[in-house]
Amino acid sequence: MKFDDLDLKMRVYETAQDRSVLPEMYMVARIDGRSFTKLTKETYPFEAPFDQQFRDHMVETVKHLMTCGFNIIYGYTESDEISLLFHIAETAFSRKTRKYISILAGEASAKFSSLLGGVGAFDCRLSELPNQELVTDYFRWRNEDAHRNALNAHCYWKLRKDNHSEREATNKINGLSTSQKNELLFQYGINFNELPNWQKRGIGLYWHEVEKEGFNPKTNKATTVIRRELFVNYDLPMRDDYNRFILSLLHHNDNNISNNLNTTLNNTNTPNNKTKT
Repeated sequence: MKFDDLDLKMRVYETAQDRSVLPEMYMVARIDGRSFTKLTKETYPFEAPFDQQFRDHMVETVKHLMTCGFNIIYGYTESDEISLLFHIAETAFSRKTRKYISILAGEASAKFSSLLGGVGAFDCRLSELPNQELVTDYFRWRNEDAHRNALNAHCYWKLRKDNHSEREATNKINGLSTSQKNELLFQYGINFNELPNWQKRGIGLYWHEVEKEGFNPKTNKATTVIRRELFVNYDLPMRDDYNRFILSLLHHNDNNISNNLNTTLNNTNTPNNKTKT
């Protein structure tokens, strides 16, 4: 059998289940650490419940994912998970879900492992959201999950360090209300509200424009240029304010689409631009 015939015959088994995200659907990828409880508590001596070096590894991994070839407008990380919001006009790989899932899991695993100096693996899933309300609700969900997990983690590890076993600490926390958990921490001299916000709310990364001093060799003069840089926000808002924050990012990027389209149309309609027929 000729190679071309064999290639055609076998490739269908790889692509038969291919599907693509429909146009004008928002895509959000969630990348989760695989077996990170063991990795961070047994294999590597990270401080519990939160470790600044681990936090920095996660932030650098998000930066890598936002600059590895996709158009991502917002990255969010809490604990060992990352969420990425793609631009509504993203068309890489014809929006094939298997490409996004496999590439993002691989890129995250590779970057984190290089920072760790060992093996840290991630999996990935993709949410397809039809409107902006669901996008803001998604990130509200992860933001509030961070708050809940932070409260539970601080309670659990305070009990563990106070000579409670794993089971004892877990059983003591189960069934407690939020106010009771805050009171438990207060008994150990901890005011949960005063803990660093990145522990309670997660960390957001997004693009913003900054002015940079440059030099124009043609005019031999200093010049100011506008560049896009990633901004890391360790002090995210909460609840409805966070919904509004996510919505502002969406609106900003939608406006950029409109401005770019208007610029293209204006340039096309100018007399100096001729269209071949």
